[in-house]
Amino acid sequence: MHRYFTDQRHEALRHRVRDFAEQEIRPRIAEMEASRTVCHGLSRRIAQQGWIGATVHRAYGGMGAGHVAKTLVIEEISRVSAAMGAMVQASQLGVAKIVHFGSEEQKKTWLPAIAAGECLPTIAVTEPESGGHVLGMTSTAVRDGDDYVLNGHKIYVGNSHVGDLHGVVVRTGEGPKGLSAFLVESDRPGFRVGEQRPAMGLHGFSFGELFFDNCRVPAANLLGKEGDGLSVAYSSSVLYGRPNLTAVSLGIHQAVLDETTRFCAERQRYGKPLADLGNIKLKLGRIQSRLLLARLSAYHAVHLLDQGMPCDAELMNAKLVNVESALESARDAMDIHAACGLFTDRPVERFLRDAHHIFAPAGTSDVQLLRLGELALGQAKGEWSSRLADLLRLDPAERADPDAPAPLPGQRTEPAEECHAFAPLK
Repeated sequence: MHRYFTDQRHEALRHRVRDFAEQEIRPRIAEMEASRTVCHGLSRRIAQQGWIGATVHRAYGGMGAGHVAKTLVIEEISRVSAAMGAMVQASQLGVAKIVHFGSEEQKKTWLPAIAAGECLPTIAVTEPESGGHVLGMTSTAVRDGDDYVLNGHKIYVGNSHVGDLHGVVVRTGEGPKGLSAFLVESDRPGFRVGEQRPAMGLHGFSFGELFFDNCRVPAANLLGKEGDGLSVAYSSSVLYGRPNLTAVSLGIHQAVLDETTRFCAERQRYGKPLADLGNIKLKLGRIQSRLLLARLSAYHAVHLLDQGMPCDAELMNAKLVNVESALESARDAMDIHAACGLFTDRPVERFLRDAHHIFAPAGTSDVQLLRLGELALGQAKGEWSSRLADLLRLDPAERADPDAPAPLPGQRTEPAEECHAFAPLK
């Protein structure tokens, strides 16, 4: 399947990310689990690899590698640490609003910094009283001369405590056309981040609260035009949030299989490996089958996205299938580990905790099923992948030219294969 959806450069990128994750991330997991706080240094180290810019066009210093490349980056990091995979996916979700709605000046200002790992972006939509009901938000932005003044409160913001640039959707008027989006730098007066609260899983990642108290931002920080906020929120969630979280689930799922097969090979019962028992093989077979189907749905959906083809349904289904199957496989893994799985010297309990964190963002499984049901009934209200097809389509000529390697974050000039994760192979 990898050979169908990926080429040599994708697989070279996969190996680079995997090596980095094993060498740089895995040794820090115990510390992140013990402290249960955001890991600032490691987040920055990952960003400096240039992978946050996977979908950023090369003209702005990004990789220009597309959504398949972005997916495998998140998957390979999540296989080692779902917390750091969540950090990468949240940053790449924050990229979407600038790529699709930013002015040329905003793109030139922010995308090169993001691609170089100098700026971590977020997107802030959800509020305490409205939850997933976007139109129920009450945070506001009021025009005052050349500025807007923001007031309100956002919750569950991925990368809240490491983010440098927050994409904030607030009310500038009434109804669906009364939402607008703004870029808010983290050092703006009137802006503050709430205290980080300990969570069940994803230790090392932050998804916290943002507060705006007469926070003044220039009118030039408006994304698109007034009234585009709903489009910013929905398109980012559908086209980036769902596939990104799918990739995190996929990485967790692979880790579940790897760890459980290792455990079954090591653990002895009745004088032979646990893996020799028929009922254990059946459970492992179910995990393997779910993983194969989950990976197929994940890569098929983002492959379509890179081709600029309508794929909202595939993106919804991929998120549904991957989240549900990862949870099922993690529970099967806990059954196999039995009491051993309850202790933290084995990572299987972390996988189960982390998998639960991927369930709600970008829509719970019920939300995905509801939208898929509407599609089956012919009640769907259009597709974001169709509306933004020209911006989503990966340029094959750009990637195919071996004499035009991608520019590096920071415009370095070393040979391409040594300095860029998606450089053409020699």
